[in-house]
Amino acid sequence: MFRILLFLFLIGLATMGLGYLIEQPGSLALTWFGYHIDTSPLVGLGAIALLAIVVWSILRFVFNIPGLVSVAVRGRKRAKGHEALARGIIAAGIGDVRKARKASHDAKKLVPNEPLTLLLEAQTAQLTGDRDAAERAFRAMTERSETRLLGLRGLHAESLRHGDHERAHKIALEAQNLTPLAWSGQALLDRYTGQGDWAAARLCVAQNLKAKITDPTTAARQTAVIDTAMAMDDETTDQERSIKLLRAAVRKAPDLVPANVLLARLLAQKGKLRAASKIIEAAYAKTPHPDLAQTYVDMRHGDSASDRLERAKTLARFAPNSPESAMMVAIAALGARDFSRARDAMAPLVASGERPTARMCVIMAELEEREHNAQGLVREWLARASRASRDPVWIADGHWSKKWAPVSPVTGKLDVYRWTQPTEELTGPVEEPPPAYEPSALEAQAASQVQLAPPEKAKPPETSAATLAAPAAPEPVIFPLPTPPDDPGPKTEDAETRLY
Repeated sequence: MFRILLFLFLIGLATMGLGYLIEQPGSLALTWFGYHIDTSPLVGLGAIALLAIVVWSILRFVFNIPGLVSVAVRGRKRAKGHEALARGIIAAGIGDVRKARKASHDAKKLVPNEPLTLLLEAQTAQLTGDRDAAERAFRAMTERSETRLLGLRGLHAESLRHGDHERAHKIALEAQNLTPLAWSGQALLDRYTGQGDWAAARLCVAQNLKAKITDPTTAARQTAVIDTAMAMDDETTDQERSIKLLRAAVRKAPDLVPANVLLARLLAQKGKLRAASKIIEAAYAKTPHPDLAQTYVDMRHGDSASDRLERAKTLARFAPNSPESAMMVAIAALGARDFSRARDAMAPLVASGERPTARMCVIMAELEEREHNAQGLVREWLARASRASRDPVWIADGHWSKKWAPVSPVTGKLDVYRWTQPTEELTGPVEEPPPAYEPSALEAQAASQVQLAPPEKAKPPETSAATLAAPAAPEPVIFPLPTPPDDPGPKTEDAETRLY
């Protein structure tokens, strides 16, 4: 408002001054080159001022000609430098070392102060394998404010290539303190989780979420995995803290099977069987998993085999269409010697046209041995198990394990293990399943004690399903059957222990 009033005041003052000059009497005469000009003083002063402006403009243009020429030369040089940068970056991207090196040399000569010139130099050095030159270029980037973070990232990558993880961690920490970025935040998180520093890892996840590097869903999942890892460490020393951490983990990631299993087991140890059962039932309804099934069936110590079967049937109602439910009921039925129930549970999984997994085949072999001691069918099911598709296991970065872990044993990254079926690089031809088993024929076979066996010359050693543990998930596609001793000895394991 004050500026507007001042502007109006100055306009009024100029108008008054101009009016005053117009009202003053007088004349101005000029005789030059035979011309005579007679005018008022105001007009004469205006003409003189206009002439002075024109003369000054001409003189300034003349004196600025060298500067204009220099600007034009610099502009052309800069344009050529940018063209060299573009060529070099494209050449580096496609791996053309010769063109990238030439473009880098031209760019350094034409636009040495351009930030992209250092980047092109570093990329060219990386293409040629000159790590020292690349590190010098990245270090030069860190000395300039506009390329400092880019230089730090390059130095971080070079440190990892040299195996200097301590230096890489310091560089990532420096970059994160300047500006939180995705690469530095992930690098710090991988460092903390790889060392088992769960408190620092949890703080890092919170910082990444606050900086909007990580979305809320991913951050919640990572926090749940970290809480589960901390609870696993405190399982034997501080069960109350473990339970608290696991409850938080289950709230953040209800489908995290290891957290549900460990929480249910700790609650069962404290006698809170109802709460533990509800946790397993809720998790099993979303993610049918053998660890959940085994924890639920074995929750009450001292249960009879019939009680375990009833618990298996109860849990199966929460995921009735899952093959895991059928196998859980069949295993519990084998322990209770309810063979008809076990056969009914497995029938849809091994019916004609189906491709049972290795674990399903082992369960069927156990059933045939316990119910009828039909060694011929036992060997047939075990042979099918050797060719069957693998059952799901915990896989992380190509490494498989029977047990879940919070980080990958290969890369140290957090939450990499996934419960999935191993990929088979080579599979055999799909074989037709054997004819459906007729109970009457088996009963007759059992009554007559007829043992199916190959010719005596090719007779292999007796193979008992009770001596076979549940197949893991080895990397070879086809594996040989184990050869037990002639006398396997007394059977001390129950079916549930072997088949889960």
